[in-house]
Amino acid sequence: RFSLNPIPPSAGQSVKHSHDKIPITLPALLQSTRRKMAGVNSLDAVKRKIKVLQQQADEAGEKAEILQRQVEEEKSAREQAEAEVASLNRRIQLVEEELDRAQERLATALQKLEEAEKAADESERGMKVIENRALKDEEKMELQEIQLKEAKHIAEEADRKYEEVARKLVIVEGELERTEERAELAEAKCAELEEELKNVTNNLKSLEAQAEKYSQKEDKYEEEIKILTDKLKEAETRAEFAERSVAKLEKTIDDLEDELYAQKLKYKAISEELDHALNDMTSM
Repeated sequence: RFSLNPIPPSAGQSVKHSHDKIPITLPALLQSTRRKMAGVNSLDAVKRKIKVLQQQADEAGEKAEILQRQVEEEKSAREQAEAEVASLNRRIQLVEEELDRAQERLATALQKLEEAEKAADESERGMKVIENRALKDEEKMELQEIQLKEAKHIAEEADRKYEEVARKLVIVEGELERTEERAELAEAKCAELEEELKNVTNNLKSLEAQAEKYSQKEDKYEEEIKILTDKLKEAETRAEFAERSVAKLEKTIDDLEDELYAQKLKYKAISEELDHALNDMTSM
């Protein structure tokens, strides 16, 4: 315990302990008390600051976890987009290869059709020669009529097969995966037509060698020739339709390329968004 005694003028202002007589001045006591109070206030401030820092650290940790999850989600989305783009690229490549093969088959078929038309023109010229050189042989005319019916039948069969090829070309628009098989079928049909045209040519040559009395039925043969010419023109029209079908297939390829470009833009946007998220996380 400390006791405060009156300050005698002779001893100066001092305070003595009641037991050991050690003097303590009043200003020193007040200063010591202030230091103790200041220490208590400083400790509370430090505790409050530590608590605030802990809260900030917890918030920063939660934010870091959220950002980490976002980064993982963005990464997964980017990988999925890359897989979709790769799959689309493979699909476009396959379609392009199939279209190239179909175009090659179609070009070959058109070339053979052109050759068949030339052969038909030659046959028509041969028949005109027959008209000019024909004589009036009734017995051989009957044979010519039979052969002409056979030629007409062959032409009708060729027309039917051309219609079948045209229908198959229309179906190609919706069935690209079967284009090669149908092109092979068209090629086989063209080969058959070539063989049949050869037979027609041989028959016409036989008619040329045998015809002597052709003038009596000249009008009838002119009508038959006109029918055959019309059928050849129809074949040319079908060939033009086949070319338009190929143009439609090319437009389909263009649409697929546009879709690929859109997927690439989507992938670029996702990559930029992920880069921004990574930069934000790094800046923290």
